[in-house]
Amino acid sequence: MNEFLTVLGAVLPVFGIAAAGLVIRKLNWLTEEADQSLLRVSVNLLLPCLIFDSTLGNPALARVGNLVLAPLFGYGTVAVGIVLALGLRTFAGLKERSAARTFAVCVGIYNYGYIPLPLALLLFDKATAGVLFLLMTGVETALWTLGVWTLTGGSPGQNWRRILNAPLLAIGLALGLNALGLNAHLPAPLLTGIHWLGQCAIPMALMLIGAIVADHLHEFHSHAGWRVIGVAVLLRQVALPIGFLLVAKYLPASVELKRVIVLEAAMPAAVFPIVMARHYQGDPATAMRVVIGTSVVGLVTIPILCRFGMQYGGL
Repeated sequence: MNEFLTVLGAVLPVFGIAAAGLVIRKLNWLTEEADQSLLRVSVNLLLPCLIFDSTLGNPALARVGNLVLAPLFGYGTVAVGIVLALGLRTFAGLKERSAARTFAVCVGIYNYGYIPLPLALLLFDKATAGVLFLLMTGVETALWTLGVWTLTGGSPGQNWRRILNAPLLAIGLALGLNALGLNAHLPAPLLTGIHWLGQCAIPMALMLIGAIVADHLHEFHSHAGWRVIGVAVLLRQVALPIGFLLVAKYLPASVELKRVIVLEAAMPAAVFPIVMARHYQGDPATAMRVVIGTSVVGLVTIPILCRFGMQYGGL
C-alpha cells in the first residue's frame, strides 16, 4: 500500500500542473499567442538543459546496451502500437480513412516524456531519467517517420529534419562530453544555471499540454465515440502494457532501462498527435477521444501499473 501511495503521490502533481494549464487557458492568462514562444523556449532551451542535467556524468549512459536497446525499444513499441490499432480500427467503429489513421497514431504514440520524466526523477534517479532520454530519441524518430506516414499515407522522408531537434542534439553533445571526460571540467556556475533552467522544463511543458487540451475540448464529443475510447483504453492500457512488462521482466537489460519500460507501460496516449492530426488533415475529434479517454483512465491505471510493474520486474 505504501508503494502505491508513493506512486500516486508522484502522479497527482503531474496531472495537477496540466490541469492548472487548462484553467489558466480558460481564464485567458495563458493566451494562444504565447504558445509558440513558450514552446520554442521549452523545446530549444529548457528541455536541453534538463537533458544536460540528467545525462552529464551519468554512468548508465556509458553502457552500450542502454545506448542501443533504449532507442530501439522506443521505435519498436510505437510501430507495434500503430499496427495493432490499425488492425482493430473496425472494432472501434472507424470506417473513414482519416479517422482510422488518426486513431492508430494516437494509440501507438504514448506519452514518452513529460509524464514519465517527473516520475523517473521522483521514483528513481537521474540515471533512469538519462536512459529515458535515449528511449525518447527512438519514439521521436517513429513519430516523424511512421507517425506522419500513417497519417498522410505518404513518404516520411521529408520529415527527417524534424528529428534533428535541440533535445536530440543536446543528447548527442552530452554523450560526447561524457565519452571525452570533459563533463568533469565544466564550470560549476554553468552547471548550476543549467540545473535551474532544467527544473523549469517539466512544469512549463505540463502547463502547455493542459492549455492545448483546453483548446480542443470542444472536439471531444464523447457521446459519439465510446467505442473509440473503449478500444483505445483496451490497447493502450491493457494489451500493450502486458507486452511492455513482459519485456521489462525478461529482456537482458540494465535496471535503469527496465525501470523506464515499466514507466512507459503505464503511460496514456501522448497529447502532441492532436496537433499532428490537425496539421496533417487527420481527425482531431478522434485524437481527442483517444487522448482524453486514456488520460482519464490513466489517473487510476498509472499508479497501479507502475506499482505492479516494479514488483513484477523486481525493481
